[in-house]
Amino acid sequence: MENETCRPRLRIRIVFGEDEMIGPGKADLLERIDRCGSIAAAGREMGMSYKRAWELVGTLNAMFRSPVVESTRGGPNGGGAALTEAGREVLQLYRAFEREAAEAGAGPLDALRSRLKDIPREK
Repeated sequence: MENETCRPRLRIRIVFGEDEMIGPGKADLLERIDRCGSIAAAGREMGMSYKRAWELVGTLNAMFRSPVVESTRGGPNGGGAALTEAGREVLQLYRAFEREAAEAGAGPLDALRSRLKDIPREK
C-alpha cells in the first residue's frame, strides 16, 4: 500500500456512556438489517454470530428513547426485523456525523499522512 494512494479514513465511535455507544460496526449492522430484513442474515454478512448481532441490537434498542429495530418471531412464515423510524434517524444522523467529520478533518488528515514513513513494497 503506497502512502500516496491510500487515503486516511476516520472510524468514529460516539460514546454516550459506559455501555452506550455507536460506531461503524453498529451502523453497518443497522444498514444490513434494513437491507436483509433479518438480524441473523445481517450478522452472517458481517461474520458475526447470531447471539452477538442480537446483543448489539438489544444495546441499541436500550440506548435510545424509542427502539431502533423491531423484530418478529419466526414461525411458519419465518421471522424478520426492520429498522423503525427512530432507527433510520439514528443511522442517518450517525452517517451524517461521519461525513461532516471527514470533510472537516481532511486537511489535518492529509498533513498527518504526509508525515508517514515510507514502507518498501516488499515488506
